[in-house]
Amino acid sequence: MHSPRERRACVGELVQIDGSHHDWFEGRADKCCLIAFIDDATGQVLGAKFSPQETTEAYFAVLHEVVQRHGAPLALYSDRHGIFTKSDPEDPKPTQFERALLQLHIEPICAHTPQAKGRVERLFQTLQDRLCKALRLQGIAGIEQANEWLGTYLQQHNRRFAVAPREAADLHQPWRGTSQALREICALHHQRQLSAQGACRFEGKVLQIEPAQPHAPAARAMVDIVQHADGELGLSYRGRRLRHRQFACHEHLSRGKGADAKTLDDKLKPLRRAADPERERLARLKSELAFQDSQRAHGVYRPDTPPIVAARVAAGRSGLGPAQPAATQKRP
Repeated sequence: MHSPRERRACVGELVQIDGSHHDWFEGRADKCCLIAFIDDATGQVLGAKFSPQETTEAYFAVLHEVVQRHGAPLALYSDRHGIFTKSDPEDPKPTQFERALLQLHIEPICAHTPQAKGRVERLFQTLQDRLCKALRLQGIAGIEQANEWLGTYLQQHNRRFAVAPREAADLHQPWRGTSQALREICALHHQRQLSAQGACRFEGKVLQIEPAQPHAPAARAMVDIVQHADGELGLSYRGRRLRHRQFACHEHLSRGKGADAKTLDDKLKPLRRAADPERERLARLKSELAFQDSQRAHGVYRPDTPPIVAARVAAGRSGLGPAQPAATQKRP
């Protein structure tokens, strides 16, 4: 038996977060997950969004919306799923979500029991009744349409169910940075090592750094990759953006894997997709040829050619004949 915990005193002091897998469209569309952030002091739903799966990117979408609209709360209260924390206490590397909270100066708190975050659990009980009926009355039968309308419903919900806080102070920390900086914080971050040619592979793509950039890294350097939910990839080195080209060599590796989804079925969906080996082989070959042509166009003819810096053409000297690209120039 858990005794009710007293609400926090101020808005923005603690926000409870969770996702609810449910047949929100009552058979008119596939089951999906509703991610919701609810303020502990008032019961106000600060942000919510439907998503096919309960993943890090789904939580990032709501986090971005909440921070942009209200500011960053002092703490977020979640369960102990791998999205929010690691089960190995000796692994010092934070999860993607923990990394974003550190950048936003938000304290992550993980509950040990579902009852401990009863505020958000009771919210979903209410929404599974009232929101489902409202979706039916609106004739909504899809995630995109539901997300466009959801804000209107939440305004009505908050007017009816939110309560006044005990203290008037709002502890949300307003976001002072740029919208692009917030967008990059609420995205997946990865690291890859460059090859000698100034390229790296990421989820079936080859990312080739454009030559002649003053802040470009040397060969074998580690670069940062920012992966946005819409598929956009950003490449940077020591905090500075790098211009690059992309070549999709293994298209099947770019499909959403749902690696951190909470449900096993979501993880298995990509494996059930019918593959066309011949189509994928031809697409891979075409992309590899385009990559090699691009390398040659920038003076890269051998695997050990120095990367990134534009190839120098040897000046005509007596006995050498016509100038050749540096990568193929024979030594005397």
